[in-house]
Amino acid sequence: MSYLEIILPFGIPPAPLAKELVKQMKTPSLAMLLGHARQDSKQNFDEFARLLPHEFWLSRHFNSSKSILNSPALTHSRMHAFDLQTSEGYWFTLSPVHIHIARDHMVMTDPRRLDISTEESRSLFEAAKEICEELGKTLVYGDAKTWFLCADEWATLQTASLDAAAGHNMEVWIAKGEHEVAWRKLQNEIQMLWHIHPVNQSRDEQGRNTINSVWLHSGSDELHHLDCELNISSFAELMQKKDRKNSVYVEDLLEPALNSDWGTWLIHMNQLEHNWFAPALQALQSKQLKAVRLVLSDDLCLAELSCTTPQSWKFWRKPSLDTLLKLAQSSQ
Repeated sequence: MSYLEIILPFGIPPAPLAKELVKQMKTPSLAMLLGHARQDSKQNFDEFARLLPHEFWLSRHFNSSKSILNSPALTHSRMHAFDLQTSEGYWFTLSPVHIHIARDHMVMTDPRRLDISTEESRSLFEAAKEICEELGKTLVYGDAKTWFLCADEWATLQTASLDAAAGHNMEVWIAKGEHEVAWRKLQNEIQMLWHIHPVNQSRDEQGRNTINSVWLHSGSDELHHLDCELNISSFAELMQKKDRKNSVYVEDLLEPALNSDWGTWLIHMNQLEHNWFAPALQALQSKQLKAVRLVLSDDLCLAELSCTTPQSWKFWRKPSLDTLLKLAQSSQ
């Protein structure tokens, strides 16, 4: 492996808190990498995009022919991760979610923070599966929060990713296109059935958020889907794999950022120093790697930076996290 590319969603801190967060970061290796890095590109995004900047990067770089107006075509990769053999057809990820009423619209809670047991999920899944089968759709179980729906005729639907839609007005991000009425019919029927389902009655009595809707996203087929490494937790784990990949997707900062939990974001960022930045820098210095590329983003900006072998480093450059501050300010 001659180079390593680390895609780090929400590696750019929020502008109002950036100075304080950077001050508390204990990441000397990241500072060394950024201090000697070259910014290759930077791009700002529309706040109403159906995918976040890092998801746009994934769609562009992992051989997807899907429109960038869509959520990334990750369903087949997810199904393969569950050892599910996909038959021919166009498949979506169908996620059970909780929606709540804001002032005048419906908002989806971040599904990562939705407490749902396997038993609860299985029960709700079986109820939804019956409705899908009545409408000629196949629904397959992955895990408590991840199901898969085959719907060939819906392939042209423009869907929003869970992360782009979470915390926002559902009406803005709900699937649009020729067959959106059919999708809404299925969604509504599932919602009505779940409203009186024993699982939700029990959850409501316990004061827990009900599982009251489903979200359609990440459509793909066998020919057009993203194939990236989604389950690598550290540089050491990557190096132990026989099929080492040059690009890894590290989502440790994603959940705290989406929920404005910046204390947890800081903890995870400091952990990344041990898991990724320090060993990547060491591999660069020992010439095990020729280059390290960092793909950093927030909710509106994407920046690509590269750091090559130490021979090319300018002696007057010092370790610094100022790059993060500059990126934070420029993405406002």
